[in-house]
Amino acid sequence: MNIVMVGSGYVGLVSGACFADFGHNVTCVDKDARKIEALQAGRIPIYEPGLAELVAKNAKSGQLAFTTELEGPVAEADAAFIAVGTPSRRGDGHADLSYVHEAAREIARAVQGFTVVVTKSTVPVGTGDEVERIIRETNANADVAVASNPEFLREGAAISDFKRPDRIVVGTDDDRARQVMNEIYRPLFINASPMMFTTRRTAELIKYAGNAFLAMKITFINEIADLCEKVGANVQEVARGIGADNRIGGKFLHAGPGYGGSCFPKDTVALVKTAQDNDAPLRLIETTVAVNDTRKRAMARKIISAMGGDVRGKTIAILGLTFKPNTDDMRESPSLSIVQALQDAGAVIQAYDPEGMEQAKQLMPDVVYCRNPYEAAKEASAIALVTEWDQFRALDFARLKSAVATPLLVDLRNVYRPEEVSRHGFTIVGIGRKA
Repeated sequence: MNIVMVGSGYVGLVSGACFADFGHNVTCVDKDARKIEALQAGRIPIYEPGLAELVAKNAKSGQLAFTTELEGPVAEADAAFIAVGTPSRRGDGHADLSYVHEAAREIARAVQGFTVVVTKSTVPVGTGDEVERIIRETNANADVAVASNPEFLREGAAISDFKRPDRIVVGTDDDRARQVMNEIYRPLFINASPMMFTTRRTAELIKYAGNAFLAMKITFINEIADLCEKVGANVQEVARGIGADNRIGGKFLHAGPGYGGSCFPKDTVALVKTAQDNDAPLRLIETTVAVNDTRKRAMARKIISAMGGDVRGKTIAILGLTFKPNTDDMRESPSLSIVQALQDAGAVIQAYDPEGMEQAKQLMPDVVYCRNPYEAAKEASAIALVTEWDQFRALDFARLKSAVATPLLVDLRNVYRPEEVSRHGFTIVGIGRKA
């Protein structure tokens, strides 16, 4: 089938490359000419394991193309996916749908013959209705069906998630749209991937509700970790104990410095705003947002406390800057709040991240960026492990000890067992367990 992906960011590029790998003809469209030129030259603007190889393979075969021109590809498309950004709107926290609306207008002007217009972007309930209204208003003769097909991709594992999904959700009441969407996802049927057809509004809410629930689960275990530190319990054992209950499950029960990234922060806030606008407030999600916001700076206070309460003029090594491993995404990363709070307290920050430093330099210019963990640790009065990259799971503590001024590790991801570190002469402070 002929597919157009409007928007070549994270969701659009991963989805487009995977659809092309299924054998569909995919054109990724973006207004950013420099991004399109880079993609045409084989340069990938984001870090995602396996994506560069997948794009190169399908571009070479002719299944995947990139352009700034929307009109021609849409005219030939069986389905046009809207995969543009929906950032939080300044001032009120609602999702900014201006890019979605503009994409809808441009698609409406270009469409020829029956086409399914699919919102792949994460959008509030009712956005599909507005997209349909805009298309009808722009082109009254457009033969389209508007569907919702939310993405459920984890950064760092997006290709695997797309090709082996837990579920595929499609929101539409149109029989022709169902047939098109079934054909698009037919290559996944061999994996027995469950395909759920719902109403459009239900599909839109499934995405938000899923992200909000996971964010709430993370925040829950973080608060339990704080209690564990007060009462002398171990949060990792608590998490294993409750996660063994299959009604709860062990995923997203890893205590840490709070959630970040491109989805959870903005989606929880947008869901709260939608609920308030509809007079159905979501108190649990409101609290989740508030607790997560305060937790990030609380981690800076934890580091300061571990260092005796005064960090003025002292050097702190930060290992890991991205919000999670296997991505270069710095959006809403806990490291941003942690570093700012430590700098406000007078500390000098030396940092290393395997993939995120170019992004970080734009957001934190007053940090000393290093070539490896050991350079970051040089003359440091503490090492703070903020993101659990695999590279940090087997650090050479003898080498670290010879580099630091003070052998102190603040492990904000509980990567290391205390006994593993203490035998090398380090003091270790973790999350939700005795120091």
